[in-house]
Amino acid sequence: MKRILLFVLTNVMVVAVLGIVASLLGVNRFLTANGLNLTALLGFALIMGFGGAFISLLISKPMAKWTAGLRMIDNPQSPDEAWIVATVRKFADKAGVGMPEVAIFEGEPNAFATGAFKNSSLVAVSTGLLQNMTREEVEAVIGHEVAHIANGDMVTMTLIQGVMNTFVVFLSRVIGYAVDSFLRRGDDRSSGPGIGYYVSTIVLDIVLGFAAAMVVAWFSRQREFRADAGAAALMGQKQPMMNALARLGGLPAGELPKAVEAMGITGSIGKLFATHPPIEERIAALQNAR
Repeated sequence: MKRILLFVLTNVMVVAVLGIVASLLGVNRFLTANGLNLTALLGFALIMGFGGAFISLLISKPMAKWTAGLRMIDNPQSPDEAWIVATVRKFADKAGVGMPEVAIFEGEPNAFATGAFKNSSLVAVSTGLLQNMTREEVEAVIGHEVAHIANGDMVTMTLIQGVMNTFVVFLSRVIGYAVDSFLRRGDDRSSGPGIGYYVSTIVLDIVLGFAAAMVVAWFSRQREFRADAGAAALMGQKQPMMNALARLGGLPAGELPKAVEAMGITGSIGKLFATHPPIEERIAALQNAR
């Protein structure tokens, strides 16, 4: 639960920090002597919401390299490394995407894909995954990650996060203005925003950000089902992916850096904030797929 809360806080604080900086810089052109200019506020919310989301997307790959302790496989030094690179290349070619960068990181069984563009992405697998799974199962996991890339999941999640951030910024300032107006009713000494506005918007950025995170997590869970099906399609059979999921369900969940954990393979237990469905549901979805 602590890991999941930290992940949610990361997304929430992006919007909150941008809002505080904008207030300190006086970027409140939507606040006028006659009240709120909703058109200007919507433009401000769009820039804030999508700006933060796209910044996160653009830095996702370098952040993964800096924080995950990745060892890039530029020139394979062993048969295992050569096999991993060849497997990624095989699936990338079959999925019609550019060859991703490939890396290994130390840790319990896990894997992730990240990157802003389909043809400039990164696939990383953990040492625990390689040590505890058969090659066919590892191949399925790699297929799952390549399917994320082929499906454009990184961009899709960024757009969804941007939309939710926009609603958070817009609603928090509308409600903050209403709270400030109520607290300052009868006070005509100043037409600018008061302390009630600033406190309300900061609190609401955080509270509404958590609500938005639930919506984003729901979309993330649906995306996992698609990636599982994509791995089955790339392999030409669904049993290896089902076997990999079953094995992952009985292994310790590997920790991922907050910047990339939504792209990981491991199931999550955070319920409403979970970015992955339960392993059992994913296996059942594959079993029932045509």
